[in-house]
Amino acid sequence: MKEISITSFENLKIGQAENSVAGTGCTVFLLGKSGAPAGLDVRGGGPASRESELLHPLAAAQAIHAIVLAGGSAFGLDAAGGVMQYLEEHNIGFDVGVTKVPLVCQADLFDLTVADAHIRPDAKMAYQACINAECGNYQDGNYGAGTGATVGKLLGMSQCMKSGIGSYAVQVGPLQVGAVVAVNALGDIYEL
Repeated sequence: MKEISITSFENLKIGQAENSVAGTGCTVFLLGKSGAPAGLDVRGGGPASRESELLHPLAAAQAIHAIVLAGGSAFGLDAAGGVMQYLEEHNIGFDVGVTKVPLVCQADLFDLTVADAHIRPDAKMAYQACINAECGNYQDGNYGAGTGATVGKLLGMSQCMKSGIGSYAVQVGPLQVGAVVAVNALGDIYEL
Protein backbone atom coordinates (compact mmCIF):
# COMPACT_ATOMS: atom_id res chain seq x y z
CA MET A 1 0.00 0.00 0.00
CA LYS A 2 1.30 3.44 -0.89
CA GLU A 3 0.00 6.94 -0.28
CA ILE A 4 -1.00 8.84 -3.43
CA SER A 5 -2.31 12.30 -4.21
CA ILE A 6 -6.07 12.82 -4.33
CA THR A 7 -5.47 14.44 -7.73
CA SER A 8 -3.91 11.30 -9.24
CA PHE A 9 -7.20 9.52 -9.97
CA GLU A 10 -7.96 8.92 -13.65
CA ASN A 11 -11.10 10.69 -14.93
CA LEU A 12 -11.29 12.95 -11.85
CA LYS A 13 -10.54 16.66 -11.89
CA ILE A 14 -10.86 18.77 -8.75
CA GLY A 15 -11.11 22.55 -8.80
CA GLN A 16 -11.59 25.18 -6.14
CA ALA A 17 -12.67 28.80 -6.00
CA GLU A 18 -13.12 30.97 -2.96
CA ASN A 19 -13.62 34.46 -1.61
CA SER A 20 -11.23 34.46 1.33
CA VAL A 21 -12.32 37.93 2.50
CA ALA A 22 -15.96 36.77 2.70
CA GLY A 23 -14.87 33.43 4.24
CA THR A 24 -16.54 31.05 1.81
CA GLY A 25 -15.84 28.95 -1.28
CA CYS A 26 -16.55 25.79 -3.23
CA THR A 27 -14.78 22.65 -4.38
CA VAL A 28 -15.92 20.89 -7.56
CA PHE A 29 -15.25 17.28 -8.54
CA LEU A 30 -15.63 16.66 -12.28
CA LEU A 31 -16.13 12.95 -12.88
CA GLY A 32 -15.27 12.59 -16.56
CA LYS A 33 -17.39 12.48 -19.69
CA SER A 34 -19.20 9.28 -18.65
CA GLY A 35 -19.56 10.23 -15.00
CA ALA A 36 -19.07 7.80 -12.15
CA PRO A 37 -21.22 5.79 -9.73
CA ALA A 38 -21.40 7.32 -6.26
CA GLY A 39 -23.03 6.78 -2.88
CA LEU A 40 -24.07 8.95 0.06
CA ASP A 41 -24.32 8.82 3.83
CA VAL A 42 -25.88 11.96 5.35
CA ARG A 43 -24.84 12.86 8.90
CA GLY A 44 -26.13 15.80 10.92
CA GLY A 45 -29.49 17.38 11.45
CA GLY A 46 -29.50 20.12 8.82
CA PRO A 47 -27.88 18.99 5.58
CA ALA A 48 -28.03 21.61 2.84
CA SER A 49 -27.99 19.35 -0.21
CA ARG A 50 -29.06 19.14 -3.82
CA GLU A 51 -29.86 16.03 -5.90
CA SER A 52 -28.80 13.76 -3.03
CA GLU A 53 -31.48 11.25 -4.04
CA LEU A 54 -29.42 10.51 -7.17
CA LEU A 55 -26.93 8.86 -4.81
CA HIS A 56 -29.49 6.46 -3.35
CA PRO A 57 -28.75 2.83 -4.32
CA LEU A 58 -32.22 2.41 -5.85
CA ALA A 59 -32.08 5.58 -7.96
CA ALA A 60 -32.25 5.26 -11.74
CA ALA A 61 -29.01 7.23 -12.21
CA GLN A 62 -26.15 4.84 -12.97
CA ALA A 63 -23.60 7.66 -12.75
CA ILE A 64 -23.32 11.32 -11.82
CA HIS A 65 -21.16 13.89 -13.58
CA ALA A 66 -20.02 16.19 -10.77
CA ILE A 67 -20.04 16.76 -7.03
CA VAL A 68 -19.96 20.18 -5.39
CA LEU A 69 -18.92 20.88 -1.80
CA ALA A 70 -19.56 24.49 -0.84
CA GLY A 71 -20.08 26.96 1.96
CA GLY A 72 -23.02 29.30 2.24
CA SER A 73 -25.42 26.88 3.91
CA ALA A 74 -28.62 26.45 1.85
CA PHE A 75 -27.88 29.74 0.02
CA GLY A 76 -24.78 28.12 -1.50
CA LEU A 77 -26.85 25.51 -3.33
CA ASP A 78 -27.04 27.96 -6.26
CA ALA A 79 -23.44 26.97 -7.05
CA ALA A 80 -24.49 23.75 -8.80
CA GLY A 81 -26.03 25.83 -11.60
CA GLY A 82 -22.56 27.01 -12.63
CA VAL A 83 -21.30 23.43 -12.76
CA MET A 84 -24.30 22.39 -14.85
CA GLN A 85 -23.62 25.27 -17.27
CA TYR A 86 -19.96 24.29 -17.57
CA LEU A 87 -20.74 20.62 -18.17
CA GLU A 88 -23.51 21.36 -20.71
CA GLU A 89 -21.08 23.59 -22.62
CA HIS A 90 -18.69 20.61 -22.71
CA ASN A 91 -21.44 18.22 -23.91
CA ILE A 92 -21.43 16.23 -20.66
CA GLY A 93 -24.60 14.90 -19.11
CA PHE A 94 -27.52 12.52 -19.44
CA ASP A 95 -28.70 12.62 -23.05
CA VAL A 96 -32.38 13.60 -23.29
CA GLY A 97 -32.41 14.14 -27.05
CA VAL A 98 -32.48 17.94 -27.14
CA THR A 99 -29.54 18.46 -24.77
CA LYS A 100 -27.51 16.66 -22.15
CA VAL A 101 -28.56 17.18 -18.53
CA PRO A 102 -25.57 17.08 -16.17
CA LEU A 103 -26.26 15.18 -12.95
CA VAL A 104 -24.67 17.31 -10.23
CA CYS A 105 -24.92 16.50 -6.52
CA GLN A 106 -24.07 19.07 -3.88
CA ALA A 107 -23.65 19.37 -0.11
CA ASP A 108 -23.00 22.64 1.73
CA LEU A 109 -21.59 23.54 5.09
CA PHE A 110 -22.64 26.39 7.37
CA ASP A 111 -20.06 29.19 7.23
CA LEU A 112 -22.35 32.24 7.39
CA THR A 113 -20.97 33.39 10.75
CA VAL A 114 -17.31 33.36 9.70
CA ALA A 115 -16.98 36.62 7.76
CA ASP A 116 -19.61 38.06 5.38
CA ALA A 117 -22.95 36.26 5.68
CA HIS A 118 -24.24 37.88 2.48
CA ILE A 119 -21.55 36.59 0.10
CA ARG A 120 -21.98 32.91 -0.70
CA PRO A 121 -20.81 30.47 -3.35
CA ASP A 122 -22.90 30.99 -6.48
CA ALA A 123 -23.01 29.78 -10.08
CA LYS A 124 -20.21 32.14 -11.12
CA MET A 125 -17.86 30.91 -8.38
CA ALA A 126 -18.60 27.25 -9.16
CA TYR A 127 -18.11 27.83 -12.89
CA GLN A 128 -14.67 29.28 -12.05
CA ALA A 129 -13.94 26.21 -9.91
CA CYS A 130 -14.68 24.05 -12.99
CA ILE A 131 -12.21 26.11 -15.04
CA ASN A 132 -9.70 25.75 -12.19
CA ALA A 133 -10.21 21.97 -12.24
CA GLU A 134 -8.79 21.90 -15.77
CA CYS A 135 -5.44 23.10 -14.40
CA GLY A 136 -5.76 21.13 -11.14
CA ASN A 137 -5.69 23.80 -8.44
CA TYR A 138 -6.88 21.56 -5.55
CA GLN A 139 -5.17 22.25 -2.21
CA ASP A 140 -5.81 21.04 1.33
CA GLY A 141 -6.44 23.79 3.89
CA ASN A 142 -8.49 26.99 3.75
CA TYR A 143 -9.42 26.72 0.10
CA GLY A 144 -12.63 25.94 -1.75
CA ALA A 145 -15.28 24.48 0.55
CA GLY A 146 -12.81 24.64 3.45
CA THR A 147 -12.42 28.44 3.30
CA GLY A 148 -15.03 29.09 5.99
CA ALA A 149 -14.93 25.76 7.80
CA THR A 150 -14.56 25.88 11.60
CA VAL A 151 -14.64 23.53 14.60
CA GLY A 152 -15.14 23.91 18.35
CA LYS A 153 -18.37 25.93 18.26
CA LEU A 154 -20.04 24.40 21.31
CA LEU A 155 -19.28 27.53 23.38
CA GLY A 156 -20.07 29.92 20.51
CA MET A 157 -18.31 31.32 17.46
CA SER A 158 -16.01 33.46 19.61
CA GLN A 159 -14.42 30.23 20.87
CA CYS A 160 -14.22 28.33 17.56
CA MET A 161 -11.09 27.39 15.66
CA LYS A 162 -10.35 27.37 11.94
CA SER A 163 -10.40 24.05 10.13
CA GLY A 164 -10.60 23.48 6.37
CA ILE A 165 -10.68 20.85 3.67
CA GLY A 166 -8.39 17.84 3.63
CA SER A 167 -7.71 14.76 1.57
CA TYR A 168 -6.05 11.37 1.77
CA ALA A 169 -5.64 8.61 -0.80
CA VAL A 170 -3.90 5.25 -1.04
CA GLN A 171 -3.22 2.69 -3.73
CA VAL A 172 -3.03 -1.08 -3.29
CA GLY A 173 -2.06 -2.72 -6.57
CA PRO A 174 -4.42 -1.23 -9.16
CA LEU A 175 -7.05 -0.22 -6.53
CA GLN A 176 -7.12 3.47 -5.58
CA VAL A 177 -9.19 4.80 -2.67
CA GLY A 178 -9.42 8.40 -1.53
CA ALA A 179 -11.44 10.80 0.55
CA VAL A 180 -11.92 14.57 0.68
CA VAL A 181 -13.52 16.09 3.78
CA ALA A 182 -14.48 19.68 4.59
CA VAL A 183 -14.51 19.59 8.40
CA ASN A 184 -17.13 21.91 9.91
CA ALA A 185 -17.95 20.40 13.28
CA LEU A 186 -19.72 21.69 16.37
CA GLY A 187 -17.22 19.89 18.59
CA ASP A 188 -13.46 20.00 18.86
CA ILE A 189 -11.01 17.98 16.79
CA TYR A 190 -8.31 16.01 18.59
CA GLU A 191 -5.35 14.15 17.16
CA LEU A 192 -4.89 10.80 18.84
